[in-house]
Amino acid sequence: MKESKLFTPVKIGPLTLRNRTIRSAAFESMCPGNEPSQQLLDYHRSVAAGGVGMTTVAYAAVTRSGLSFDRQLWMRPSILPGLRRLTDAVHAEGAAASIQLGHCGNMSHRSICGCTPVGASTGFNLYSPTFVRGLKARELPLMAREYGASVRMAREAGFDAVEIHAGHGYLISQFLSPSTNHRRDLFGGSLANRMRFMDLVMKEVMEAAGTDIAVLVKMNMRDGFRGGMELDESLQVARRLEEAGAHALVLSGGFVSKAPMYVMRGEMPIRTMTHYMDCWWLKYGVRMAGKMMIPTVPFKEAYFLEDALKFRREIRMPLVYVGGLVRRSKIDEVLDHGFEAVQMGRALLNEPGFVNRMKAEGDVRCGCRHSNYCIARMYSIDMACHQRLEEPLPRCIVKEIEEIEQRQSTDGNN
Repeated sequence: MKESKLFTPVKIGPLTLRNRTIRSAAFESMCPGNEPSQQLLDYHRSVAAGGVGMTTVAYAAVTRSGLSFDRQLWMRPSILPGLRRLTDAVHAEGAAASIQLGHCGNMSHRSICGCTPVGASTGFNLYSPTFVRGLKARELPLMAREYGASVRMAREAGFDAVEIHAGHGYLISQFLSPSTNHRRDLFGGSLANRMRFMDLVMKEVMEAAGTDIAVLVKMNMRDGFRGGMELDESLQVARRLEEAGAHALVLSGGFVSKAPMYVMRGEMPIRTMTHYMDCWWLKYGVRMAGKMMIPTVPFKEAYFLEDALKFRREIRMPLVYVGGLVRRSKIDEVLDHGFEAVQMGRALLNEPGFVNRMKAEGDVRCGCRHSNYCIARMYSIDMACHQRLEEPLPRCIVKEIEEIEQRQSTDGNN
């Protein structure tokens, strides 16, 4: 029997992890006032205590204009003491701490980001909904420096690694994708031009990281819709990131504004999502058109693996697999294909101690049943698994969860 790599150390740049598991940067929505909370600290401490090699604090905006939610981190000096308390708590449990840094681009609203949202190109974004201003070429080096400044703050806060978000339809991804980049200057048109903003960011990031911070980059293998990035261009992006000095790539896919369930898979519980919304017109609009706006994409274990294997054959640098890992045997299979580490999000939300249980019991599965309640709730309040809530849920939500889980079971995905 082949020996498992799962609980062997792995090196990513200057950082060595105690095992090959990483808590993915799934948005927690636990930062009221755009600053770390005790709830955020407690959650990441629980994952670290549960045996993970590294936990990733999700999506910290590098500027205020990069905020897409009012419960999202915004990197600035005043929050560093709170982040230091979090990293100290994670380190005390024996895990490493990473933070995802990014800018949402056009996926915001003036009420959240304090200005007209900015993106790769001028236009209108139905996601908010709002008009969007395309960034001027002279603004791009300044924006790139904000990424570098955030890396320096991450070091000051005690993080061992940063994950630069270049996927999912956020700002870097908006420059890379032909669907959202309609520029006619040196930052638009050919793929070489569309990569220029990413190049500026990576230059600042790698200079700021120096020799003691690991740099991971989350990128799309496919955007998940017609007219978006596909594998041929994404492989070129991966090679450029390797040339830029990134220590590892996290291979993902999808646009949260155009193909959200391509990212997460499964069915979005619309009644649950609208139950937690405050805005009455948005609540009823989503309830009426939600199934059409957010179409289901079937869940299966390791749903990105087929595409990720194409990257593994072409790219020599360390690669981190993410997407649909809920079972020890599938994790071992992914690692045996040559990926240096794996990331998990919903599995560790459902069971923060899942890594320790895999070590103790062998081929086990977490209890996540893919109802996506956690995601539907995340947009309005904190991300939480319905199986771990103390308060009872309304019967209408319980019924929706049961129906979705039954459909998942019928499809053979449990």
